[in-house]
Amino acid sequence: MTTGPLPWRNAWTEALYAERGFFRTSRPADHFRTSVHVGAFAGAIAELVRRADARRVHDVGAGGGELLRALHELLPGVQLVGVELAERPSDLPDAIEWEEELPQVMDDFVIANEWLDNVPCDVVEVDDAGVVRKVLVHPATGEETLGDAYSLQWLDTWWPLTEPGQRAEVGLMRDGAWNDVVSRVRGITIAIDYGHTRDDRPPFGTLRSYADGREVDVVPDGSRDITAHVAVDSVAATVGATLIRQRDALAQLGLDASRPPLDLAHSDPSAYVRGLAAAGEAGELMARGGLGDFWWLVTDTLGHGRLTS
Repeated sequence: MTTGPLPWRNAWTEALYAERGFFRTSRPADHFRTSVHVGAFAGAIAELVRRADARRVHDVGAGGGELLRALHELLPGVQLVGVELAERPSDLPDAIEWEEELPQVMDDFVIANEWLDNVPCDVVEVDDAGVVRKVLVHPATGEETLGDAYSLQWLDTWWPLTEPGQRAEVGLMRDGAWNDVVSRVRGITIAIDYGHTRDDRPPFGTLRSYADGREVDVVPDGSRDITAHVAVDSVAATVGATLIRQRDALAQLGLDASRPPLDLAHSDPSAYVRGLAAAGEAGELMARGGLGDFWWLVTDTLGHGRLTS
């Protein structure tokens, strides 16, 4: 890898997607837990696929194929395709297809869970004189310095910076990346990610790193995930998406975090245990302050209208 210092977007890209980058050499499930690792999530997605009468599902940023494996059991007869830079998992069912690049046309149903947060961005910071400058980083150490002055209409519109020390991750690349995906789809596209809107932008940015199940120092050396929250309102405006909180979307798809009635424990103990497990999974996926706060960006070019904000 390049030794730097580099603009954050360049260092971030190399750290995740170069030949020895994190996503080419690591299984994300070994490092962090996402919605696709909770069984009830696949059930909700399967319900949405059925409502849309989709015959094909593309999972963009498929990781280790966790969601596709579950959908394979829940949606017999539906064609499943993973899109992922990493090699196809050796134990993936043969019926699940695997592509390294986005197909030119993707019909029916496309989902990208925690994909946009890994699209690298320029990082900028306001210096002591009030000038917005590009942040540079040393890939081996994570040490940062301020580079050239930086001006972009996107910042003025979506993430204006006014005070010294304020930072932002410039979301223009993410807007373009998701617009590219949506432009290829006839049907429903859903991006699911943690994010913020102009009313609640974090003043010092959201760059984070995770490895081995815990948060670690942000160092773009290829050994760890690098992520930042998504400016979801900007992406939604670019593609004409509806914004829905995950807890609300999952409630519309039938998930319920309520505990089963206690008398069921006496009349049907097995059903009570199953109900507790289902409520626990739904509670994790719908929790405020956790996965329930994630945003769904939903675009439906065929007008199915299956989810409402």
